[in-house]
Amino acid sequence: MNAPYDGDRGQGVGSGAAPSGGMPPAPTQQGQVPPPQSAPDPYVQDAYAYDPYRSQDLSAQDPVTEALYDRSAHPPPPPGTYAEQPPLYQQPVAQQYAPDPRIWAQTPPPEPEGPSRHLPYGDDARTTQFVGVDDLVTQAGEELPEQDAFAHLYRDQQQAGPLAPAGPEPAPAPKPAGRASSLMKSSAVMAAGTLVSRLTGFVRSLVITAALGAALLGDTFTIALTLPTMIYILTVGGGLNSVFVPQLVRSMKDDEDGGEAYANRLLTLVMVALGTIVALAVVGAPLLIQLMSPTIGNDTAANSVAVTFARYCLPTIFFMGVHVVMGQILNARGKFGAMMWTPVLNNIVMIATFGLFIWVYGTSAESHMGVQTIPHDGVRLLGIGTLLGLVVQALAMLPYLRETGFRFRPRFDWKGHGLGKTVKLAKWTVMFVLANQAGVIVVTRLATAAGKQSGRNGAGFLAYSNAQLIWGMPQAIITVSVMAALLPRISRAAHDNDPGAVRDDISQGLRNSAVAIVPVAFAFLALGVPMCTLLYASSGIQAAQSMGFILMAFALGLIPYSVQYVVLRGFYAYEDTRTPFYNTVIVAAVNAAVSAACYVVLPARWAVVGMAAAYGLAYAVGVGVAWRRLRTRLGGDLDGAHVLRTYARLCLAAVPAAVVGGAVGFGLLKFLGEGAGGSVVALVVGGGVLLGIFFVAAKRMRIEELNAMVGMVRGRLGR
Repeated sequence: MNAPYDGDRGQGVGSGAAPSGGMPPAPTQQGQVPPPQSAPDPYVQDAYAYDPYRSQDLSAQDPVTEALYDRSAHPPPPPGTYAEQPPLYQQPVAQQYAPDPRIWAQTPPPEPEGPSRHLPYGDDARTTQFVGVDDLVTQAGEELPEQDAFAHLYRDQQQAGPLAPAGPEPAPAPKPAGRASSLMKSSAVMAAGTLVSRLTGFVRSLVITAALGAALLGDTFTIALTLPTMIYILTVGGGLNSVFVPQLVRSMKDDEDGGEAYANRLLTLVMVALGTIVALAVVGAPLLIQLMSPTIGNDTAANSVAVTFARYCLPTIFFMGVHVVMGQILNARGKFGAMMWTPVLNNIVMIATFGLFIWVYGTSAESHMGVQTIPHDGVRLLGIGTLLGLVVQALAMLPYLRETGFRFRPRFDWKGHGLGKTVKLAKWTVMFVLANQAGVIVVTRLATAAGKQSGRNGAGFLAYSNAQLIWGMPQAIITVSVMAALLPRISRAAHDNDPGAVRDDISQGLRNSAVAIVPVAFAFLALGVPMCTLLYASSGIQAAQSMGFILMAFALGLIPYSVQYVVLRGFYAYEDTRTPFYNTVIVAAVNAAVSAACYVVLPARWAVVGMAAAYGLAYAVGVGVAWRRLRTRLGGDLDGAHVLRTYARLCLAAVPAAVVGGAVGFGLLKFLGEGAGGSVVALVVGGGVLLGIFFVAAKRMRIEELNAMVGMVRGRLGR
């Protein structure tokens, strides 16, 4: 039998038991007196007190009853069921990628590969593919076969004869690409359509300037062409794009008829409203011209031409609204290309119209045509061609609607179907548009007045509009493309209440877009004159050079204009439209006030140049206000030091590049002549010098965003 564990504890041969709870005394040599007992050591005094068997099976500790103990009825606990006691005073294991509290924003630890990879916002690493704008464009045309997970269930039904012997499974037949491929293809189609539309719109502005010149006649047509867009946005366009379209998409998903009834009601309501607006605008065209430009309204000949142009252009309001509604119906049904590509037809019709005008009457530099000498047939030709372009753009949507199965049937049962509620939701957007258009009206009035007072070509509103069109293209292509890849992430992070992720993505968008926006802005500053001389030489060298000076004044304002666009995306991610409205009010007020000061203080020849500089200054003020509000919204931090350091380094690299490149371009322009040929050489050589110096300086400064962009380009080129 087993002796009890306590019976042998601390006993020697012929000696007594050790005191309870103490250690056995050390053996002493003969003739020595043992040392006195010391206080028990607190770390070892209970080392033998824990006996798991005593608490589990008391009878096993009794030697008398042990022989009678029934172990089959009371089996001892299996070995390994008692967990070992954790060691005391052991330091915790240090993490491999422990955060450093001394560093504010440190590099995150690498995520593990495979299905165990942790991704934010609930994504699954096995099914999520992260792509950028380049991937969207590159992979758009690739038709990837879609694997059918249930093909094996029906394989036996597809065999005509007896079952084939077991062997390797045949590959499934190629099927249409899945949702991801379809999304990439749609995005690429939309991006390509937008780019082609902007390019053809730019060509349209070139032929308009060549046909009518950059003096008072060109200003009259530009104002008449601007009126329909302005009235449409002020009345229907803002609310239609921001409120009615989401309601339309929601009804197509939720209603039993796929939203067809709601779409018919909306299209009918828009057509009735726009028809009424067009009738009132055509009747009140003289008042509208007087509102837009008292300078033209008070000139008998200019007013007559402008009113005639306006009455041809104002009916385009109707076709603008119809085109937008039909395009959104197609978008909700998965057809995205039509809305982006049909404006190209409008531009082509207008280019052909003004080309025919030039073929008949010659360019403005050849005919010296003005508001007193333009023939009535020429006014009628340009007016009908402008109206025909919008008609073709709207009618081109009908075949696509029929392809989706949509049939328009007018419905006037508007009450009780949610249309009134959606009108109330659009108030902030309408106020946003009002504030923006108020600033446009002020600048239009001042620019036309300054252009007439100067007596020079290229010093009025048409020159301002053409320079602004060139200036805004990098923003539309670069910044918008960068933010298109980041906007879904920003919106998801805002929805998950993750301000840190919103801050990081906005910081990334600002720094990535700055790599291209900053050198382009300085290129406009250095080479604006040869650039506009090359593009608008057909309107006369004097007018082209004046537009070049206006472009130079616009140039540096491109930087705050791009920053403003990115920062406002943060508010939209939180579904905050009120703050962008207040910010727009500030920008419009500053722009109007400084433009008025330029008109009063500067000579008439340079007044519009000052107004162009005022535009960039207004956006710089707006960026300061929006930045502070967004920083407060995100908890007091917007990665400002990192962003400011990147912009400062890029500007330091761009300043010497602009100085040297501009000097080279100016010298070549003076040496070779100020015509189109000299402008081409000055632009190519000066631009090459500017980009080369900028690249070398930026590499020496080790701007990481530029290095990343260069690495991406080299990767795309296979080097």
